[in-house]
Amino acid sequence: MLMVGTDQVEVERLLVSGELSCPVCPGVLGPWGYARSRCSRGPVGTVRHQPRRARCTSCGVTHVLLSALWLLRRADAVVVIGAALEGQATGKGHRPIAMASGRPVSTVRGWLRRFAARAEHARVEFTRLLHALDPVAPAVTPRGSPVADAVEAIGRAAAAVVVRLSPVGPWEFASRASAGRLLAPPAGVGW
Repeated sequence: MLMVGTDQVEVERLLVSGELSCPVCPGVLGPWGYARSRCSRGPVGTVRHQPRRARCTSCGVTHVLLSALWLLRRADAVVVIGAALEGQATGKGHRPIAMASGRPVSTVRGWLRRFAARAEHARVEFTRLLHALDPVAPAVTPRGSPVADAVEAIGRAAAAVVVRLSPVGPWEFASRASAGRLLAPPAGVGW
């Protein structure tokens, strides 16, 4: 799995021109068909998409190119999940968040629990990214809970990306920076 930008035309251009690097080896990715078609829930309705698949010209490993609009193994757009996390950071419970987002209570509760379990890791990683992007950035002010602290770090790092690199939404940035694993089960090292 490789997280890519949200512009399909640009991703295709990068893939065909050999500008995407293999995440496994120093090789270059080339076109290799498409992954299975899937339906995902965007902010305003269901979206049908079929991610591009690429194959490394050196090691032969294939990768699905997943847009930063989505998270790994989640049926909802990252902005929808991000809005739920922002709600949790401000003290809202899973039921009001579910009602506001139009998602099942059990789904929202799962997002919030998974993020709460990873909040400290997310805070550390996104604070590190913030200071890599802006070495003179002031320290992230504690907000009173691990989730609120992590959401604050994600927002500050995303703002630093906008200033330093290019405009991108904070949750698309979080998706790409975490390799789509923002809500993935905890692993040993990294995301």
